[in-house]
Amino acid sequence: MPDILISENISGAAVDELCARFEVLRLPELWKDPAGLLTQVAKTRAMIVRNQTGVTREVLQAGTRLIVVARAGVGVDNIDVGHASAAGIVVTYTPDQNSISAAEFTMGMMLALVRKIPVAVADTGRGGWNRHQFVGMELYGKALGIIGAGKIGFLTAKRAQAFGMKILAYDPFLGNDNFLLRELNAELLDLNELLARADVVSCHVPGTPQTSGLLNRQRFAHMKPTAFLVNTSRGEIIVESDLVDALKSGKIAGAALDVRASEPPNVQELERMPNVILTPHIAAFTNEAQDRVVQAVCDDVARVLEGKAARYPATKFGTPRGAPAKIAK
Repeated sequence: MPDILISENISGAAVDELCARFEVLRLPELWKDPAGLLTQVAKTRAMIVRNQTGVTREVLQAGTRLIVVARAGVGVDNIDVGHASAAGIVVTYTPDQNSISAAEFTMGMMLALVRKIPVAVADTGRGGWNRHQFVGMELYGKALGIIGAGKIGFLTAKRAQAFGMKILAYDPFLGNDNFLLRELNAELLDLNELLARADVVSCHVPGTPQTSGLLNRQRFAHMKPTAFLVNTSRGEIIVESDLVDALKSGKIAGAALDVRASEPPNVQELERMPNVILTPHIAAFTNEAQDRVVQAVCDDVARVLEGKAARYPATKFGTPRGAPAKIAK
């Protein structure tokens, strides 16, 4: 039986090293097969996933030999961490390893959106030279509203400061005495006031029941008609039908989305809007970030299988269930 199951397309030198030490079953399309996932998880002691595999209560219950689930990414919203904790299954993740890439990508989306770069590129590629159709907005002197001032939000705000932007922040878990907010000279506001004052709103929150539908018709009504929205965090925080209405009615000026409520999405109105930029959940997809992410999850899986503590646990409990696995190779 395999020691480790990899249910998505995760590869690299660190995975090769893991394969040299343990029995690893690599099934990159398994996440699409719920029944197959239940069958395979029953045979393994460890799982490595990204964001597409639903590690539900049912999956965890089927994994009677499981002692660790590793998420190659910053969020664990596709894993039932509560049930894993109760069952003594360690959940690990990579909280910081892709933060720089995500922050850089967010700035790229922001610039592309406010300067209308994608539509200008497309028009010029068709033989146009319509300079006056693509007058954009400077970031200098504008207010950036950061929703979620964690690591990626902080790094994005630091980069925005280099463009001369003023930082506004909404984060219910932080207070005015937070040293990171002080370093940014950020103004901590409630969400409605942030939306009313920001020229660009950038989202950096996890997908939770509390953040689902966070930005909806009522929230968009608070935004300036000249304001732009960027989301590189989780798609479900935006009610997409309400965003379509806000864009069509001119309540906001444009949006750039790297994540969607359903991935991959069905082609809808957002895909046809000239003031919308859509990318396929690639904010963290740089060679450097993926090397760091994969190395971290592989290291943690090996540590737990050998009876050591994970370096990046999302679960908090004492001794995990099961004894250390023997190295198979």
